[in-house]
Parts: sequence; structure tokens; C-alpha cells
Amino acid sequence: MKRKKIKNTIKLTALHITFIMICLVCLVPILYALSLSFSGSSSALSSDFHLIPQDFTWKNYQAVFTEKPFLMWLKNSVILSIGTMILAMGFAVSAAYAVSRYRFKGRRGLMMTLLMLNAFPQILSMFAIFRLFKTMNLLNSRIGLILVYAGSMCIFAIWNMKGYFDTIPEEIEEAAKIDGAGDFRIMAKIVLPLARPAIIVTAVMVLIFVWNEYLFATTFMLNESSYTLAGGLYQLQASDYSRSWPLFTAAAVMVSVPILVIFFCIQKYMVSGLTAGGVKG
Repeated sequence: MKRKKIKNTIKLTALHITFIMICLVCLVPILYALSLSFSGSSSALSSDFHLIPQDFTWKNYQAVFTEKPFLMWLKNSVILSIGTMILAMGFAVSAAYAVSRYRFKGRRGLMMTLLMLNAFPQILSMFAIFRLFKTMNLLNSRIGLILVYAGSMCIFAIWNMKGYFDTIPEEIEEAAKIDGAGDFRIMAKIVLPLARPAIIVTAVMVLIFVWNEYLFATTFMLNESSYTLAGGLYQLQASDYSRSWPLFTAAAVMVSVPILVIFFCIQKYMVSGLTAGGVKG
């Protein structure tokens, strides 16, 4: 018995050490980028590999705020992310609840069609959307980009929310109906509070997608003043003459900070919000 206990302890210790080593290896690129953001311009071209900056400086972070329109890019990203999140979740929550609770003709075909549309790469639709936006005068428009993002993320949101609504027992809603509650009250007072983990996680996933997306942002936003953070980062390293890796990594670290803060705030909802929505189709 004692030998078996020692054997299990050794196995668990080896497993923990393996996982810690994997985590450390995965952190190396992030730590190197963080180190480079605090280094002088010559450090990026050096053949030596250092995780601790040799010539520590704050100038790269200072340059991001003073020499680049970083705050303008941040404002554009915040408007697009929040606008897309509100629009996508508004449609997705109501649509997912209807598909989960009501049985109507074409319900399964509708869900399969949405899933199939999501399988195609977004770049396939880019040319058609560009022509459409040009005709409707929506190029360089935040509204146009919000419509594209919301349409793209609605499919994921509907599928994830439907899976979570399926886990909520219908008997709770039937009991509320017997007590005289209407559909709107049941939705507002019972269903939405119970589905809060899935709503929060799905909304944050939509927000992260918009925050990091640059393909549509750099195609449909043609002026530097309308770039998002991802589009601005792309412009920082696009030119061979103005490219500065320490400046680029400093901007990349600043772009990542808001998402990291949001992630740590909602991490307690991540497991229940994603697994419950993902396991039921």
C-alpha cells in the first residue's frame, strides 16, 4: 500500500514538472517580446539571446503614445468591439433561445446551414463585401465593419448559447408559467440570470475576436485615423524603412493588456460557459 502511494506521488510529481516545463517553453516568446519592448533599437538586431534587457529603457512605450496615434487606434477598437458585442449578442441570445425552446419547420436545417457557412474562410467573402460597401458608401465606416463582425460572430454565439440553453431544465420555465409569468418576464428574470456564465464568456470571445482582427480592418478602413489596434500594429511593421521591433513589441504588449485584464476577470466563468455550451448540440 505504501509502495503504491509512493509510486503515485512520483508519477504526479513527474507530471507536474512536465507541465511546468511546457508552460515555461510556451512563455519564452512572450517573455522575449516583453524584454525586447524594454530594449534599445540595437538589441533586436543582436545575435545574442537575452530574456533580460541589456539596455533597459522606457522610450519605446513613450514613443508608442507620443509618436503614433495609439490612443486613436484604441478608441476605434473599443467602439468596434463594444458595438459588435452588443449587436451580435442581442441577436444571438434571442435566436439561440428560440432554437433551443421552440420546434419549428427547418430548425435543424437552419442550424446546419449556419454551421456550414462558418466553415468557409472569411477571405472568400472579402471582395463581395468590398464591392457592396463601396456601393453603399460604407468604406471607412465603423457601422459597416460592425455589421461584418456581428454577422461573422453571430453563428458562433448562437451555437454556444443554444448549447447552454439546452442545459437549463424547461420545468423551471413551466413552473414560472403556472405562477403567471409571461415570456418576457421568464426570459428576463429566470433564463438570462441562469445563462449568465455563457453570456459573459460568449460576449468576451466576440470582443477578443474583434480586438485582434486585422484582415477586414486593414481592407475596409483606408485612413490611418480609422485604423484599429490590430491594423495599427500591422502598419508599424509593414514598412522596411520605418520598422522598429522594440517599438512594435511595446505596442503589442499595450494592445494585449486590456484583453488580459478582461480574461482574468472572467476566468471563473470560462469552464462552465464554454463546456456547457460546447457539449450539447
